[in-house]
Amino acid sequence: MSKHGKAKNSYSIPRVWKWVGGIVLMLLILLIAATVGIRAWKPSIKTKLTEAIQQSSNGLYGLTYDDMELHILTGTVRLKNAVLTSDSVRYQRAIESETAPDNRFDIKLEELEIRGVSIWSALIRKRLLVNDVLLRGGTLRIRSASLAHNKAAERQDATALYDRVKAIFRAIEVGKISLEEFDIAYVKSEGGTTNELYVDSAQFRLYDILLDENSAQDTTRLYYFKHMDMDIPRFAYDIPNSPYKITFDRLTVNSRENNSLLINVALSPRIPKVDYFRNDKENKALIYLQFDSIRLEEMCFREVFQRQRIAAVYAHLTGGSASFHKDKRFQKDNVNKLGDAPHQKIMAVNQLFGFDTVFVKKVDISYQELSGRYLREGAITFQNAVGHLTNVTNDTLSLKKDEFMRADLKASLMGTGALHAVFSFDMLSDVGSHTYKGTLGPMQLPAFNRILTPLLNISFASGNIHRIRFDMLGNDYRNWGTFHFDYDQLKVELLHPPDQDRNKRGKRGVLSFLVNQFLVNDSNPDANEVYHIGEVDYKRVPEYSHFKTLWKSLQEGIQQTVGLSESNKLKLQERE
Repeated sequence: MSKHGKAKNSYSIPRVWKWVGGIVLMLLILLIAATVGIRAWKPSIKTKLTEAIQQSSNGLYGLTYDDMELHILTGTVRLKNAVLTSDSVRYQRAIESETAPDNRFDIKLEELEIRGVSIWSALIRKRLLVNDVLLRGGTLRIRSASLAHNKAAERQDATALYDRVKAIFRAIEVGKISLEEFDIAYVKSEGGTTNELYVDSAQFRLYDILLDENSAQDTTRLYYFKHMDMDIPRFAYDIPNSPYKITFDRLTVNSRENNSLLINVALSPRIPKVDYFRNDKENKALIYLQFDSIRLEEMCFREVFQRQRIAAVYAHLTGGSASFHKDKRFQKDNVNKLGDAPHQKIMAVNQLFGFDTVFVKKVDISYQELSGRYLREGAITFQNAVGHLTNVTNDTLSLKKDEFMRADLKASLMGTGALHAVFSFDMLSDVGSHTYKGTLGPMQLPAFNRILTPLLNISFASGNIHRIRFDMLGNDYRNWGTFHFDYDQLKVELLHPPDQDRNKRGKRGVLSFLVNQFLVNDSNPDANEVYHIGEVDYKRVPEYSHFKTLWKSLQEGIQQTVGLSESNKLKLQERE
């Protein structure tokens, strides 16, 4: 993305909920107004209420219900089996006249109860006071389409709502609105395609609602309400035009405490592995993500409603795993991967977000690859990763103040070595500039046989890593820096091609002996007490992914420190 930025989303979920809130609130206003103004007979109230709904929506909506209970002394109104439906014919006419909204709704309620209505205040002061409103056992269907006439001009939703009620009431105050056991369907139609999202048994609670001539500009409120609680259990969503699905066990949001919590959230493929690899034309890894919990703290809900930007001071990713898979039987390095680095992908996300600090705790990370040559799967693991990332955002306005995202992470490499890596990403760089440096503590080299033997058909018979230290810079075209590798007792074994019939591997003893004696140094410092430093200047292969490029640059440093000549490097590459 350019430094000038771009629109991050083609439609706004917060704007949808403004429409939902506006329609529900209008329904409550008209219902109360009808009951306050006409207290004699239920049929009269029903007629008045139906007419009011149709008039206020220009005939777009109609209301039906089975029964109404009205208790004047307690200020209670109760509707049974209420249904608010949109008229498709009227909506089509509104589209033709360019007056139709993008979103329309159908609402069904088992019960709608309004309690604690102050009749005196409504009649004398024209100020409607309500203790609480309960909507139970409901279904809400939202149908959304991006209409050209609505793109040309921003609608003033908040002002319009008060303008529609000020002739009846000067102000409306509601202590609490509760939506219990709501099933929601969101259907988005755009460009000839339809995407659907479903939420079951959701609960919403809105507190201290105020609608008057000034409330729309009240910076302490979020679309008229002071606070909101939300609870969504059991969610699954197939991502459109993608092989993945998103699931979570529970989502809770509390605007009073400015936090939200996701339990057992996962991104996983919805097709078999082999089908993904066989059909993949972009040489992308298959991804599995699962986090025990994701917690956002000190959220800025106003940013969500005003800029459609998900923002929080702190994000916590706790427990879980992230695994990445490739199958070289089907996938080849034949796709240009420039612009594929993590920070470049973040900038390309079609949703504004920003987190000051993201904490990572007890997450296992792995990369697994099935060799197309040896038909074995190798794996490298980074266990129990902990650390933090700062300035994680794709908002160019924020990045103008500080354009770097930074990461400081620790993990157990292959379950034995203490790895500490520090990254810095220039989010606004046109060439993907970044840095990476780190250290690896003592561990045994044979631990790497889990990835080297299946993929390169070689193994370490022995070897002790005392310390690795690297300090590198990179961009879309090259990686450069220094690499220090302190080790001893290195012995390499070259293997025969795997016996696929008997599932065995054989050692090439003589060749392995020659390699160890003449081609590589068995220690650093070497036998002549010369200490070798890797001076890396690696030209990126455009078809290599960002992480493969990082590995290749570090591999260049390893090869220099163990004494491999250029010709022997090429022979090693031939084994891949």
